[in-house]
Amino acid sequence: MPKKSTGLPTREQILDFIATSTTPAGKREIAKAFGLTAQEKIGLKQLLKDMADEGLIDGAGARAFHKMGGVPRVTVLRIADVDDGGNVWAVPENWHAETPPPKLRVREKGRRGALGIGDRILARTEEAGQGWIAHPMKQLAKGEELVLGVLRQEGGKLWLTGVEKRDRSEYLVADAGGAQTGDLVLAEKGGRPPRITVRVTEVLGDPFAPRSFSLIAIHKLGIPTVFSPETLAEAERMAALPLGDDREDLRDVPIVAIDPADARDHDDAVWAAPDDDPANEGGWKAIVAIADVSFYVRPGSDLDREARKRGNSVYFPDRVVPMLPEILSAEVCSLKQGVDRAALACHLRVDRNGELKSWRFTRAVVRLAANIAYEDAQAVADTFSRESGSPEPSSAAPVTLDPRVRGGTIEEALRPLWDCWHALYKAREKRGPLDLDLPERRVVLDEKGRIMSVAPRERLDSMRLIEDYMIAANVAAAKALEGKKAPVMYRVHEPPSREKLVALKDYLKTFGVEFALGQVVQPRTFNHILDKVGDVDFRPQIMEQVLRTQTQAYYGPMNHGHFGLALGSYGHFTSPIRRYADLIVHRSLVAAFKLGPGGLTQGEAEGMERIGEGISALERRAMEAERDTIDRYVAAFLAERVGDVVDARITGVTNFGFFATVEGIGGDGLMPVRDIGGEYFRFDEAARTLVGEHSGTTFASGMRLPLRLAEANPVSGGLRFEMVDGKAERVDRETKVRPTREIKRRGRPANIRHQGKKR
Repeated sequence: MPKKSTGLPTREQILDFIATSTTPAGKREIAKAFGLTAQEKIGLKQLLKDMADEGLIDGAGARAFHKMGGVPRVTVLRIADVDDGGNVWAVPENWHAETPPPKLRVREKGRRGALGIGDRILARTEEAGQGWIAHPMKQLAKGEELVLGVLRQEGGKLWLTGVEKRDRSEYLVADAGGAQTGDLVLAEKGGRPPRITVRVTEVLGDPFAPRSFSLIAIHKLGIPTVFSPETLAEAERMAALPLGDDREDLRDVPIVAIDPADARDHDDAVWAAPDDDPANEGGWKAIVAIADVSFYVRPGSDLDREARKRGNSVYFPDRVVPMLPEILSAEVCSLKQGVDRAALACHLRVDRNGELKSWRFTRAVVRLAANIAYEDAQAVADTFSRESGSPEPSSAAPVTLDPRVRGGTIEEALRPLWDCWHALYKAREKRGPLDLDLPERRVVLDEKGRIMSVAPRERLDSMRLIEDYMIAANVAAAKALEGKKAPVMYRVHEPPSREKLVALKDYLKTFGVEFALGQVVQPRTFNHILDKVGDVDFRPQIMEQVLRTQTQAYYGPMNHGHFGLALGSYGHFTSPIRRYADLIVHRSLVAAFKLGPGGLTQGEAEGMERIGEGISALERRAMEAERDTIDRYVAAFLAERVGDVVDARITGVTNFGFFATVEGIGGDGLMPVRDIGGEYFRFDEAARTLVGEHSGTTFASGMRLPLRLAEANPVSGGLRFEMVDGKAERVDRETKVRPTREIKRRGRPANIRHQGKKR
């Protein structure tokens, strides 16, 4: 029976009701609790608005209110951290107060450890002492309830179109929340099928504006971009720490950093010289100096929790979302010319054949002799005389450099680095790592964020040189910790499964390439396949299929080797500014070799498996964000060419059409089978081809042909193609359209490609 009205409640009565209610307290619940009449409900609405303006309460319209700075009794939380003791911490998904969002300790029901960072839960909350406790009611799918899309007007109604390539669902907008037609928004789904509607929760702006494409990925995947005031304050304090007098002084060693010209941070620097030890005649001594992030980011600190929550930095063409605050990532921890910096130094001895003979680790202070762009370093290296059997030099236009570094010229600093690398190169060739030369697209923007160009990134020997030094240091770090029986966060890449090898065998058979099962599969096995294929138009497709055959690399404390690099022990050590895994390896080295503060804790050592699982998932999130953003930039770049005929290459064939990419630029688009031509096309599932029933015209992976660009959608990153005058004509005339197994192959040596540092 409804409660009899006693008139409009006071502010204090409303606050008491909100605080004691065990269910969400919205306007309807408040009106019902105090038995308000229809006329009094109008007054309640104004009173609640006044209380919100006065900072007494916060909420979302009539849905639910809570005390300003407090947490609703029932709300959606996002898991933000799992500490060394296994405690799960969450924050409100939506927080509008000026104070930092509170952290709630989650009391998990059922299996402990079921919740991970990024998971979303509907929870009942309660205050406990000075903090908050959350009791999960149910787990929500990640990102399922929040839709990212663009608003459009049709039939007098507002609709939201999702930004996903594969799911272009449209939803009727029940509450626009002040958003306008054309805005990019986040919206919450409500209702039940078939009447699903959305309520706009956040307006992100113009989806076609410069710098919006990365913003789409950031919001779609829930990548945190804002550091708390506490974390920023701690970063300022730690940045001011003196380096101390107990560090090895390497400031007189002409160490140099070689990086992309547009690098946002500088983790690493290198130096090499001939070894004067008679026991290593013809060999080299080298130093790989890495930013000493563990000195500034201590276990259990706000900085540490924030870094683990992010897992890694995320790099976009227009911005970087750093793992650490800028004062550390771009300043104090970044190795720069002429400035004293804290480093963890890996001292290596390399024999004449490129094998590592010994290693040691010290905390050091370095003062870089130079920061050099890859292109500049290559221009200098191209002037060096090459010994027989050395890698062929890459061509790069000469660039004017500062002619001197401390202790000599640029040439004198780089020459021994190149000579030592030649030895490392020989060892790598003997090892036979996986050799896939898949192009990386580079998006160049102007100062306003507008797209200047999209093109494959040139692979230079200077890049390979740095990668090989980094690989050597990563191996040394893993082996050094193994020698101390200390915890290692390995970078694990397991061999392909039999199921994937069988699929590869079937795929290669369609190209007339034999692949024997039952053999011991090594990385060089796949290199031999590519050598056999040679330089044919479907070679990129073979490389992509070989890549898909590989397992996904991950982080963990159990060593299963690195198949792709053909290495038995491998741990990431060289990029602690941007990878939490490297920071863990640094801490383990600091503890194992007693190098001072910031070493690995017992809790971290015991939780290595859980930490590895978490940062592996966050790495996959970052890769997806970076890939999707590049696709959107490519689509935006091609939007001005809609209607043009472009050179394309088929990347996949299905029963509903084929997918193609624009040569030299990238971007994937669909050519629907219904639009191919005037005849019926049969899909050959075994050969993965579409074959014209009357003409025999065949469309297969790897085939090059001209296509008309019909659509380029920057918001989704998707392309759509049309045939040119309804016909299929190949770009290259060396081979006719015929079943792919009849295509003749021409052999050539495989390009040099191996895995290493990424910017």
